[in-house]
Amino acid sequence: MAQVESAWGRYPGYRIDLVPFRGTARAWHDDLLIAESTSALRVLETDHVERLYFPESDVRFDLFEANDHHSICPFKGEADYWTLTAADPVQEDVIWAYPTPLDEVAGLKGHVGVYHERLRVELEERGTDDRDVNITRVPTWGDAADLIRLIDVQPNGPDRFVGPPYRDKTRNVVEGGQFLAQAIVAASKTMPEQRVISAYMTFPKAASFDDPIDITVEKLRAGRTFSTLAIRAEQNGALCSPGLILMDAGAPDTIADRVAMPDVPGPYESEPYDMKVLGRDLRIVDGAYSPDPNRDGPPVIYAWMRFRDAPTEQYLQSALVAQATTHWTIGAAMRPHHGFGEADAHVTMSTGIMSVGIAFHDDAPVTEWFLYANPAIWSGRGLAQGQGQVFSEDGRLMASYTVQAMIRRFAKAPDAMGKDASNAM
Repeated sequence: MAQVESAWGRYPGYRIDLVPFRGTARAWHDDLLIAESTSALRVLETDHVERLYFPESDVRFDLFEANDHHSICPFKGEADYWTLTAADPVQEDVIWAYPTPLDEVAGLKGHVGVYHERLRVELEERGTDDRDVNITRVPTWGDAADLIRLIDVQPNGPDRFVGPPYRDKTRNVVEGGQFLAQAIVAASKTMPEQRVISAYMTFPKAASFDDPIDITVEKLRAGRTFSTLAIRAEQNGALCSPGLILMDAGAPDTIADRVAMPDVPGPYESEPYDMKVLGRDLRIVDGAYSPDPNRDGPPVIYAWMRFRDAPTEQYLQSALVAQATTHWTIGAAMRPHHGFGEADAHVTMSTGIMSVGIAFHDDAPVTEWFLYANPAIWSGRGLAQGQGQVFSEDGRLMASYTVQAMIRRFAKAPDAMGKDASNAM
């Protein structure tokens, strides 16, 4: 056993979080189940992709043989490795463990890490209904609590707020829906006696997850009934997203009506879709949200969503609804056009959301299924337009929104510009 020199003292900001997973975790090599546990750990490490660790007792060591490979991590200790001999051909170094981890990560003792690059590693969440099963592949983007922390901007001076950076290493771009959600939260905290009834934002400049988002709120008009607020979302001093928020003190119905909910299959008749967010269930009608450029259909996407837990503040629930409005328009616009699919986004085509406007109508808990009905009503001139509604499962119109998106060919491929698919815009 090698002597490991700890790096914790030299890097006080370094973090390794051991997060218990509440569901069932499984690791497969093809159809061979090699580990299954209800006590797995999600290991979230600074500047590293998420890893999953299983308790030793839940790993099928009869399928493995220890080998003589060892590695040193200055933050975790010395690792031992095993070869999957039950595979044909055998797979070297598929799993590893730290028999004597450093004190800062003592919780790793008795656990085994798995390479999701070489195995299929899945996290299963279940509800009380037998149909209520959600499968997420590792690495995840995070969980719903991470999403709430991201949009729940915190005060940072008078009428100023800050949203935290995030650890996502798969696509280092802040979505327009995140800016929209953060603006709704900032406005709600600025004028808590009123509620946001509409918000409009544009996205002239991309932002990254690496740095915080600074949000400034200006009260253009603060009235007893209606108020208008201007929003500036900046990163490193550069304007990324300006917007306008309309707020209302509320009033009883004078008249009441709503558009009818589309007649589409329900959530349990729709296909589960893994967007890598734990604690958020997502199902797509007819599996229409597909990266396959040869899977054609009408220019509309219907998506059912539900959160397993919800914040108590209504403005945070509204912000969660708003955050996903920017997901669907580009995919919907591409559906009728054979040979075009979201797999091409940021690879052969420059795509992105340029503006979004949302109006809030009825409230419904986000722990119950709600439907995004998102037709793309126009595409051309390098743009696409979406016009959507959000309905509760019982047919209440929760919100309506419009999205304008960019869909254009790259003048140069991303790699020729020193970029890749994770940050090309």
